[in-house]
Amino acid sequence: MLVLFTDTDTDITPAQAKEFGYHLISMPYSIDGETTYPYEDFETFDAHAFYDRLRGGVLPNTSAISAQRYKDYFEPFFQSGDDILYVHFSRNMTATFDNMDVAVKELLEKYPERKFYEIDTMGITLCSLLSVLEIGDLYKEGKSVGEILDWAKTEVGKVACYFFADDLKFFRHSGRVSGIAGTMGTLLGIRPIIYMNEEGKMVSIGKEKGRVKAMEKLVSYVEQLGEDVKDHRVLVGHTDSPEIAKEVESMLKARYGDDLNTMIVDVNPTAGSHCGPNTVGVCFHGKRRTL
Repeated sequence: MLVLFTDTDTDITPAQAKEFGYHLISMPYSIDGETTYPYEDFETFDAHAFYDRLRGGVLPNTSAISAQRYKDYFEPFFQSGDDILYVHFSRNMTATFDNMDVAVKELLEKYPERKFYEIDTMGITLCSLLSVLEIGDLYKEGKSVGEILDWAKTEVGKVACYFFADDLKFFRHSGRVSGIAGTMGTLLGIRPIIYMNEEGKMVSIGKEKGRVKAMEKLVSYVEQLGEDVKDHRVLVGHTDSPEIAKEVESMLKARYGDDLNTMIVDVNPTAGSHCGPNTVGVCFHGKRRTL
């Protein structure tokens, strides 16, 4: 039997994971030396409470999980005779997958008849979630692992994701985004526009003055890059900015119709530690990832 895994950095919730048959790997964050594992140390993510702490001056850190922890997740399924397909966030954003490689190598030596497959979504949060959900659809339809892997070869590169942030101190703290000028910031009302590139890295590709223009820019990327937009989910993610996310959703529906299959998503706390509150983004099926 093929068993699906994903991780909490993809924004999937336990309820969604259960719906599509995924097992969840929790990616931790730390505040004041206390490490928290989402959906293991708490059942429900209180996005407002978490991002309010960040508004109050907290700067969280994130870290890789150990090889042993990966073994603890995977080994029970290998023992039961199952193969594993792990759909995960971008390798190019973390060293955690080096630890995973060590764990998988040891497990496959112990269980040589088992198979381990992985799909790198080349993204994080929304940019991962769209692929995770569509792969979940294929899994529920009974597609083989070969068919799912073939799908990923062409479709992962067509998942486009663009977002803007209010406060750059979180990105500067994490060092996860290239191309951000140190002078950009909320005092000037400047919102950098960031996207997930073809290598699975976050890159700043422009800036807009004011929130309204930043929202309009996000919608313009959907219009310019979108391919078969209405045949796929369109995700609007936010870090405790539900009103802005709903406004972006309304702008998209005004363009594509009220039947556009949209989903508003709370960005998970581990990834949200890097971008801070009031970040809003859109993810959609495109011709490619960038213009």
